[in-house]
Amino acid sequence: MARTDLAALTVFASVAANSSFRGAATALGVSPSAVSHAVSGLEAELGVRLLARTTRSVALTEAGARLVARLAPALEEIEAALEDTVATGGRPAGRLKLTVPLQAAELLIAPQTTRFAEAYPDITLELLVQDGFVDLVTAGFDAGLRLGESLEQDMIAVRIGPDMRMAAVASPAYFARFPRPQHPADLRQHVCIGRRFTGGGLYRWEFEKDGQPLEIAVDGRLVFNEGRLISAAALAGAGLAYVMEAMVAEEIASGRLVRVLDDWCPPFPGFFLYYPSRRQMRPALRAFIDFFTRGANSE
Repeated sequence: MARTDLAALTVFASVAANSSFRGAATALGVSPSAVSHAVSGLEAELGVRLLARTTRSVALTEAGARLVARLAPALEEIEAALEDTVATGGRPAGRLKLTVPLQAAELLIAPQTTRFAEAYPDITLELLVQDGFVDLVTAGFDAGLRLGESLEQDMIAVRIGPDMRMAAVASPAYFARFPRPQHPADLRQHVCIGRRFTGGGLYRWEFEKDGQPLEIAVDGRLVFNEGRLISAAALAGAGLAYVMEAMVAEEIASGRLVRVLDDWCPPFPGFFLYYPSRRQMRPALRAFIDFFTRGANSE
């Protein structure tokens, strides 16, 4: 294969990562027609169909999936080598792409983005907010952030951020109508604001006391998939909410929300950044880890 085909392979990998010709075009800074032409030329040269196209979607064929699984790590190594070569004054440089859940983006990353950009002006930080796990290599991510979920054995996990707690809260107006629960089992007699995961399942409220875990399937007339909407509904008196303590700390301190079942909400390790163990760590990722394990938490 000609050496110039490296460009076409890069385009194909971007289409696979974005599941879109237009998304790949935006990421690469070229036109969608140029992306389509490069992929079609690659398919013609290889003699196999790499992508299954419809009017609304683009999906990898079996041959395309096999190619991108082998191709993505190699392209990442090339990109890392180029970044090391062109880094200005030895400073980390390049694009850093992370997959993060919304709560991590709001509570941990967003408050520090300005400081991170000032500390590392040659790094372009790209965050994609999504709750579920993705294949980091195939999807083109450098790393991911997740909370309390099982990681695959070939992943390296680095703790990012402090311990966290959950908080069961409701407005004073709500507790003017209902008694405060003394035990998680009492929640079955309360109006609770539910949370639905991106995958479709309803969250069972998780508690623990004296080392004994307890899960409660709550009931209510409102269900959201985002913590801010849940806490806003609680502030409006719609029911009991179960959210990250940091998300409602000011409201608890001001008395706008009343906390209950505090002794059933022990602290737990916070967010973890994870990346494949077989991947050589890029300087940009090392800078991100150093910043959020030391600099961002030093205040």
